[in-house]
Amino acid sequence: MGTPQPLDVAQLRRLRLAKDIMDRDWAQPLDVDAVAARAGYSRYHFIRCFREAYGETPGRYLSRRRIERAQDLLRSANLTVTEICMMVGFSSLGSFCTRFKQQVGMTPAQFRARARRDGPAPIPGCFVLLWAGGFRKD
Repeated sequence: MGTPQPLDVAQLRRLRLAKDIMDRDWAQPLDVDAVAARAGYSRYHFIRCFREAYGETPGRYLSRRRIERAQDLLRSANLTVTEICMMVGFSSLGSFCTRFKQQVGMTPAQFRARARRDGPAPIPGCFVLLWAGGFRKD
C-alpha cells in the first residue's frame, strides 16, 4: 500500500455533491451506499476518498451534522429528547445519546439544562414540528 494519490478536481466535485446531499438530507435515513452511488463511487472507495478530502468518514460527518442540529433544537424547541433524536435522523435514542455525549461532552438533557439557564423561552414543539414537516397531511 503506497501513499494515496491526491484527489483531482472531478473527484472533489463528486465528493462535494455527496457532502451536499448529506447537508441537505441529514434528517432523512441516508445510506452510505446510496450516497456513494450518487457520487459515482463504490462504498469503500467513497469512504476512503471522503476521509482523505474532509478528514472524517461520511458516517462521522453525517452524525456530527445531526448532533449540531440537535443542539439547536435542544436550545430552542420545547420537544422531548426522543422527539429531537428522531427529527434529526437517528433511529435509536441510545445511539443518539451516546454520540451526543461523545461529541459534546454531556448528555442531551444536561446540554439543554445548561443552554436554557439564561436563554429565551423555548419555541413550542407544535410550531417546530409544523415547520420541520413533522405533521402528516392526510
